[in-house]
Amino acid sequence: MGLHQGRRQERAEWEGGRVEEIVKARLKQSRAVLGGLVSEQMAPLLPDFPFDPGDCRFIGKPVDFIVFKGMNAKAIDEVIFLEVKSGASRTLNDQEKRLRDAVLAGRVSWAEFDV
Repeated sequence: MGLHQGRRQERAEWEGGRVEEIVKARLKQSRAVLGGLVSEQMAPLLPDFPFDPGDCRFIGKPVDFIVFKGMNAKAIDEVIFLEVKSGASRTLNDQEKRLRDAVLAGRVSWAEFDV
């Protein structure tokens, strides 16, 4: 549905007295988004998390974590880009897919910046 058509439909629903339904739907969606954000950041604390939580650094966007495997043991031997999924959003968005493809294709490099 296009943006303009969606806006027209939303306006008609508001004018049709469906405000309570709309508010409930928006609150439900907002809670789901917030729950997902909390789940992402709490993932390293879960018992079945596959990495050492001390090796993980949360960055949020465009990927949830970078895992420096072995960092706690002072022997980093692998760097892992980790995307955490929860709820109904189990698929990667376009940006996440492009990042995954770049990493899998080996288009990863090292840079330094001196101030």
